[in-house]
Amino acid sequence: MATTGTTGDSRAPVPARGARSAHDAARTRLLGLQRQDGSWEGEMEWNTTGTAQYVIVMRILERPLDEATRRGLVQHFRSARSPGGGWALHPQGPPSPYATTLAYLALRLLGAAPTDPLTAEAAAWLRALPGAPAVPQWGTFWLALLGLVPYEDLAPVPPEAMLLPARAPLHPSRLLGWTRMLYQAMAYLYGTRFAADLGPLAAELRHELFPHGGRTGEPLPGIDAHFPPGRALRLLTHCLRGWERVHSRGLRRAALERCHRAVADEQHASPHHGLSSANALLECLVLYARDPHHPLLEGAVGRLAYWRWTDTRRGVRICGDRSTVWDTSFAAQALLAADPGHVPDAVLRARAHLAGAQVTAYTGLVAPLRTVLGGWAFSDGNSRWPVGDCTAEALNALLDDGGSAPPPLPPHSLHAALGVLLDRQNRDGGFGTLDRQRAGRWLEALNPTEMFLGCMTDSSSVDCTGSVLTALARLRRHLDPDDRRRAETATGRAVAYLRAAQNPDGSFTGTWGIHHTYAAFLAARGLRAAGVRPDDPAPAALGRWLATTQLADGGWGENWRGCAERRHIPLDHGLPEMTSWAVLAALDTLGPRHPAVARGIRWLCDHQRPDGSWENDHVNGVSFATLMLRYPLYSAYFPTLALGRYLHATATTTPATGSPARAWTTGTGR
Repeated sequence: MATTGTTGDSRAPVPARGARSAHDAARTRLLGLQRQDGSWEGEMEWNTTGTAQYVIVMRILERPLDEATRRGLVQHFRSARSPGGGWALHPQGPPSPYATTLAYLALRLLGAAPTDPLTAEAAAWLRALPGAPAVPQWGTFWLALLGLVPYEDLAPVPPEAMLLPARAPLHPSRLLGWTRMLYQAMAYLYGTRFAADLGPLAAELRHELFPHGGRTGEPLPGIDAHFPPGRALRLLTHCLRGWERVHSRGLRRAALERCHRAVADEQHASPHHGLSSANALLECLVLYARDPHHPLLEGAVGRLAYWRWTDTRRGVRICGDRSTVWDTSFAAQALLAADPGHVPDAVLRARAHLAGAQVTAYTGLVAPLRTVLGGWAFSDGNSRWPVGDCTAEALNALLDDGGSAPPPLPPHSLHAALGVLLDRQNRDGGFGTLDRQRAGRWLEALNPTEMFLGCMTDSSSVDCTGSVLTALARLRRHLDPDDRRRAETATGRAVAYLRAAQNPDGSFTGTWGIHHTYAAFLAARGLRAAGVRPDDPAPAALGRWLATTQLADGGWGENWRGCAERRHIPLDHGLPEMTSWAVLAALDTLGPRHPAVARGIRWLCDHQRPDGSWENDHVNGVSFATLMLRYPLYSAYFPTLALGRYLHATATTTPATGSPARAWTTGTGR
């Protein structure tokens, strides 16, 4: 339950353990996680579906896996299984027909017999469902690739959309980058009706998954099917099914050629690993379907190793993405928080790594749709897909020095970084991720995934906008007059966006973290960096929301279900990441002497382990409202950041004696 009434006493109680000692232990722990190259990275943990798709792709490509890899993959499925025989989409979620179906197929392709306990229990669980396997369209697509269901079971993915004029509302170039890359690969495979030849195994798998024949069933609401198709999508699907009966063969060949060229261009543009593991896997299939001896195929298959993680307990698996730049940026900021004017050697090495990760070359065959040079990707410098908030947080780490040192990047690099940021500002003043929004929100009504929300357009988000606002403030003093004016104009529009995006109760809704506390941290930091005072209505309302949603134990914690339901659902206990985000937001809105801040700091001190760490077994990140993720390093650097900023703020202020509108310093505004 949340506690209220924490606004009366302005004296901060002393935490049970000193904040300084807790910060020192956390800082030591974080330093111990730094790699030799100066970076930090924790596995971005998701579910078994990417690993299952990897197994499927390698089987289709006729690439045998060595015995050690095979055993490691089986171990991963064994370690990730939910009670009852299924696999979930994340550790806190219920078993998923989609994840379970793919895991079953992967295990069978890896040589597991139908009587093996892993597969037998999974098959029994699936058969207990109505219309097993009740998988969404994305899962049915993989069944079709294996030749287990006809392509007629799929909602059409017509490649002819690639031939539409670029200005057409339904041209794939208007889609969000991740979705666009998936579409052009899926459209090629759908258009060619590509299906693997599994030999006698195909009939066995059909019987095991569909013992009574028939087609796939309806996805289960609330598990795999969060967003069932509406009237507009059903009408479009009906029209596209008609198109599939009458389309021109010549037009289809031209469309397939366009899809293939787009995939080949991405192989040239991202020669090291591609945009994501999901894209990389499908692109391998496109190249193989085009020509089993395609000149780009061996390189594409070899790059799949980039997405692999291995350890003894969890085996071999495929991650959804790599987070080197993201983790390194926040880790460096956390180490600077208590004393921004002192830059330790670990941060210098991290900054050298980040400086080397700036995108400075583009090797694609055609001009990209977005500004590329000068940005930072989520993963590393070998990606050619810079992201708005990743660019912003890299800059925040590079320029977070108390304002006394010259920037570690030359002026032309800062100018290029500004260009990447401004290219991602949307008409509403907010900032997106990979691209600028190229279509209205109406396009979301045609979302065919059934599983994900907000995956059609690169809409503005509160969290990305907050990150960029902070970066613009830190960049401003290093820019020439023309660039400074551009940054100031963008800042004004972004502040207006955040004001408009604030919920009536004072909270903000997050997009890439769970959930309202994540958005609160980034929005509050961005507003303060932009010069918005704490007594302004927006941060004041956010501060009141933070105080009234603090839990009885002094922390903050949110249920992951709130992401899909678009509302704040509190847990009955705090979590380290969410408590840290809320404390950071409260520092920028309520001030360091507010009792809510002190109780949050007390929670962090009381729940720290002897080795300086915090419990971190909950999901804490999200993509597209339903794809829950766990970033293991979040519980290492965000508490360090919160404790450090608290120490810095309390060291530079005296106990508040009047209005909470004092211009206290928390290390974000410059």
